[in-house]
This record gives sequence, structure tokens and C-alpha cells, in this order.
Amino acid sequence: MTISRRQFVTGAALGVGGIAVGAAGATAVAASQPAAPPDGSQTEPFYGVHQSGIATPAQAYAVFAAYDLRPAVTRVEAGRMMRLLSDDAARLTQGRPALGDTEPELGSAPSRLTVTFGFGPAFFDRLGLVDQRPPGLEQLPSFEIDALEERWSGGDLLIQVCADDPVTLSHAQRMLWKDARAFVTSRWRQDGFVTARGSEEPGTTPRNLLGQVDGTVNPRAAEEFDAMVWSDGPPAWFAGGTMLAVRRIRMDLDRWDRVDRPDREQTVGRTLDNGAPLTGKDEFDAPDLEALGPNGFPVISDFAHIRRARVATGATGPQFLRRGYNYDLGEDAEGVTDAGHIFTAYAADLATQFVPVQQALSDIDLLNQWTKPIGSAVFALPPGAPEGGWVGEGLLA
Repeated sequence: MTISRRQFVTGAALGVGGIAVGAAGATAVAASQPAAPPDGSQTEPFYGVHQSGIATPAQAYAVFAAYDLRPAVTRVEAGRMMRLLSDDAARLTQGRPALGDTEPELGSAPSRLTVTFGFGPAFFDRLGLVDQRPPGLEQLPSFEIDALEERWSGGDLLIQVCADDPVTLSHAQRMLWKDARAFVTSRWRQDGFVTARGSEEPGTTPRNLLGQVDGTVNPRAAEEFDAMVWSDGPPAWFAGGTMLAVRRIRMDLDRWDRVDRPDREQTVGRTLDNGAPLTGKDEFDAPDLEALGPNGFPVISDFAHIRRARVATGATGPQFLRRGYNYDLGEDAEGVTDAGHIFTAYAADLATQFVPVQQALSDIDLLNQWTKPIGSAVFALPPGAPEGGWVGEGLLA
């Protein structure tokens, strides 16, 4: 039987989804998974208990794109949109063309492509689903260090697309936008990158554009990861999902260039060569915040980034999953570099896990001299879909 795109969008051709859980149902801890050399044929599962692109070992390239629902879109139509987008993602992540794909060759090498969907706070308001919004899913409070710009903030729908190949990623993002644009308008898009796969040993913590390792304090044991990242609800439809904060951080690289190496290390509290705390030898050594130097002052400054992130909140370990990406837009007409970090925090509850850390860093942190948050958005990422199902089905069906 031939299925037209109109039939698919309206749901006429959709059968009843099965309940089989794919390989993504098993939690994969991002920082500890082995990875093979780059291979365009490698795939990541779309179906499973949790959405992929969260516990998945970070791919080299990412697009975070936010959209706003068109005013006339209803809950039923939002469900049609998510059925269509989920089918697109299920096909594209396996190297198969989406329905109506006019450039299927561009997606024939999936390159570990993942597609992850999220709903912003206003998504629930617009569709009359306020009672189904996860507790704590609110726009982040105003922090003193923020210089937020509307063009990088907010959004009703998030589509996060990650892959090890930029052509694969571009094609997937374009295909998803073509199928979403009848329901949404574009709000912002952020493109990011980390070290290419194969350039370093698997599991190596990536570096940001300040040269610092970024993501050392992440949950590594499966039990720790599950408790920190995946929600048990309420509401019931959100069990197996997570929350995401996306913060666009502009870095003043031109002024950072003038800072010598010892001061750079004091600012963060870690060495530049291997990311070890200033009181340790290896990256994953626990920092000794009581250690004093020969002059009687703390080895790790009272205002160093890693001390503020730990002591001020009473936390001694990871509080959420970091899976950030760098961005670099080059120099403007005045020769000023526009570059920085797309900081991402995945947590079962942003209000209790992320906000206290961000507040402590906003109050005082040496790194604030060279960084400025210019964008902020939060989303509820639904649980994954069983094979034949679609993301958001528990909320929108």
C-alpha cells in the first residue's frame, strides 16, 4: 500500500504501536562507554525507555533548535506533529530516508545520529495542559551575571540533533524542520561542536574554548546516573524523562588570551594539562578544599570555579549531567571574537539540582570575569517511545 504524506500527517495511515523496548532502554553512561573509531554506518537506537542523545556518548556535532507553536495549533495537531517527527527521527537515525525525503543520499551514513525532543513551559500553557507540566519546569530565575538576549532564549519545542558527521546532521535537521514548519515557527538555533571522534581516546573529557576540560564532574556509575537524570514523575507521563537547561555562554577569548597559565588554573581550580584539581595529580582526583599553600592561603582559591560549584551548595559530587558543546561564530567587524559554550544540564529536577549550583556561581566565581550567559531555556524531555510509538504520546495521545 502506498502512503501519502498527507495521510501520514493526519494520522490516517498510522497503525497501533507495539510495546517492544529497543536497546536504548538500557541506561548508557555517557562518560564511560567505549567507542569505536569513526564509522558512518554506526547507528544509535531511536526507540527505547529513554530518548537517545542524553546518555549517548557525545557526538562531535550538535544542533539545538527551539520553536514556538503556531497560535492555531491544538493538542491533537501537536500530537500529529510529534508522530510525524518521531517517524522521521526513527528512520533517519538508522540511515533510512524519511517519508518524502528528496535528498536521501545525504542521510545514508547515520554516523551515530540522535534526535531528542523537548517541551518548554509555555508548550503546556498553549495546549491547555498546565496540570500535566512537570513540577519545577519553569524558566530559570534571574541571575545577576545574566545578560540574556531574546534571540537565544525560551521556546515551546526543542529538537536536539547530534551526529559525528556535519552533513548527516544538517540533512536530518533540515528534514525535521520541513515537517515541523506547518505547526511551529523558528525561534532560535545553536550549532555546536566538540573534539572529533577518533582524535582522542574514547571517554576523554572534552575541552571548552578556554582550554579547560569541561564535564569532569559527571555521573559515571549507572545507578548514580539513573537517580540524577531520569525522573520517576509526577506526572505519570513524564516517568523516564528528564529536564534540560540550555545556557548560551559567551566567552571573552580576546581578554582571556592575556591571562597567564597560573592565573588561568587558579580561576578554575584545575590544571590545564590534564584537568587535575590543583591539590591532585589526575583529573578525577577529589579536590582537597582544606589544603593550604606555603603562604597559608587555600591552594584552591575561595572563589575558584570548582570550589564555588561544590562548597556553596553543600554538594561534594555531581549534581546533574553536563553534555555541552562549543560554538565559534568568528570575529565581528570590530575584530571581537564571538565564541563560547552551549552549556547543557540534564537533571530529574532542575529546581533542586541545577538552580542552586548556578546561583552559587552567579554570586561569586572568578570565571565570571571572562564568561557571560546570553541565552537561557528549559525543556521537559519526555521518555522514549516503544517501537512503533512516538515521543510525547503519553501526554498528547
